[in-house]
Amino acid sequence: MRFTAADHAHMAEALRLAELGLCSTSPNPRVGCVIVREGQVVGRGWHVRAGDPHAEVHALRQAGEQARGATAYVTLEPCSHHGRTPPCADALVAAGVSRVVAAMQDPNPLVAGAGLRRLEAAGIACASGLLEAEARELNIGFVSRMTRGRPWLRLKAAASLDGKTALNNGASQWITGPEARQDGHRWRARACAILTGIGTVRDDDPQLSVRGVETERQPLKVVVDSRLELSPAARLFEAGARVLVASALDDRQKARPLLDRGAEWVCLPDARGKVDLAALLQELGRRGINELHGEAGCKLNGSLMQAGLVDELLLYLAPCLVGDQARGLFHLPELACLEERRTLKIHSLGLVGQDLRLVARLQP
Repeated sequence: MRFTAADHAHMAEALRLAELGLCSTSPNPRVGCVIVREGQVVGRGWHVRAGDPHAEVHALRQAGEQARGATAYVTLEPCSHHGRTPPCADALVAAGVSRVVAAMQDPNPLVAGAGLRRLEAAGIACASGLLEAEARELNIGFVSRMTRGRPWLRLKAAASLDGKTALNNGASQWITGPEARQDGHRWRARACAILTGIGTVRDDDPQLSVRGVETERQPLKVVVDSRLELSPAARLFEAGARVLVASALDDRQKARPLLDRGAEWVCLPDARGKVDLAALLQELGRRGINELHGEAGCKLNGSLMQAGLVDELLLYLAPCLVGDQARGLFHLPELACLEERRTLKIHSLGLVGQDLRLVARLQP
């Protein structure tokens, strides 16, 4: 179907509205809606948080009677099932809209085209695919969870230009500047969970919280800790933070101090006595985690990479060199030939303060 310039403009506004829920909608998708009648916008809305009315409902309330005969532009196919809220498809039918344009169909198997079919059955003209790539990008984690059963894993690291994250003695604060560190907190804020390993907790005792960035909620903190060595005094437990510990050791007595501290615990051993990382990501998917933000050391980073679980790299590269004896980004086996190398596609590149921010995605 051909879309007009006005269609593009209204959907672009709906996408901007959807982005307002970047850090608050999980486990739900980020959705925006614009209602237009006779060329004029009469209603706007976006999904703010899970359990609240969806974007379409907010926009319909603002439009009131002017929604009758109008076009609704929505960044994701209207839902057709009862969740915490009633189906948005029914609300659009009841409001009397004459046309619905969706940026993309909902990958949720509970919807997956059923919302548009319900609208069409009520005599409403429907179309989808307008600015679909932008809509998918906005909900990249939700799409991943719905289609693969696991979150989108983004690994973040700060390194020197020669690819080193810390000195050989572990010193790493600070390789990058304050602007890059603040930008990293913005990426933390959009994630549903932050993943790290016991080595990072032991060496750096990080808080792993979002600081200096406005956010409605703090992400879940996930620690890969094969032998249950995490100290209940670790700073990541501060302020009643939500913590999930994944171990390979099935020892409830050893886990008891962590449970008493408020942590949740899952035991997911693999054949080597390590945490089964693929199973962990599936577990996080079941818990509604859409975007997983990794901040770990070279060993866990390398294990995730070798397991084929990394989707995206978020790298901050500082204009400095620290030498080949320092610690690298990934602990990976030596390659016999260049054909074995892992290839990436640069998604974005730019300066943050004096540091280079590079977002790259793993290629199949």
